[in-house]
Amino acid sequence: MRYRLMIFDWDGTLMDSVARIVACMQAAGRDIGWGSLSDERVRDIIGLGLPEAIARLCPGIDPERAEALRQRYSYHFVEGDVTPMPFYPGVVDGLARLRADGGSRLAVATGKSRRGLDRIFHERSCGHWFHASRTADETLSKPHPRMLEELLDELGVPVEEAVMVGDTEYDLEMARALGMDRIAVTYGVHAPERLAASRPVFTADAFPELIDWLHA
Repeated sequence: MRYRLMIFDWDGTLMDSVARIVACMQAAGRDIGWGSLSDERVRDIIGLGLPEAIARLCPGIDPERAEALRQRYSYHFVEGDVTPMPFYPGVVDGLARLRADGGSRLAVATGKSRRGLDRIFHERSCGHWFHASRTADETLSKPHPRMLEELLDELGVPVEEAVMVGDTEYDLEMARALGMDRIAVTYGVHAPERLAASRPVFTADAFPELIDWLHA
């Protein structure tokens, strides 16, 4: 195994939740009368913490409307929308393969809230797959490296023995700020050329490719 610690983004990297995120944010925008939010604009902010995402998505929005947008987005995501959110092909088997190596550890670093991540862990019975996790609302949002620093401290792994895996420049730049190796996956939200600017050590077009490379 190339690394002792492998840290994964969630949305767009492990779980194919992009369509649901886009639909729910667009519905929330309509609810508060903000107007049309394009697919491209919403996809661009996936990975950020929700307050940071809203500020970037809706420049100049006042705090009251931002809070209303946050609440309506949360409603649609949890209750109002039923767009399926499967794991990407190869994720379940691939993570099981990594877990079978007793010397490696797995973690999650996500822009989701703690409540949101724990809900998914419970619904999919997958929380035990990971040794640790960090969410944007309990530390700082990507691309600030704070959540990676906290995961390294918690698990006692030096930065040179860890890698960050993600589908956005926010994931990769977070790792780059620490000098941590980073792997890009191209099936998520940011274009390959945008990911390449962060100089990943490997780029995977499918999750099984990533697993094979980690085991090489």
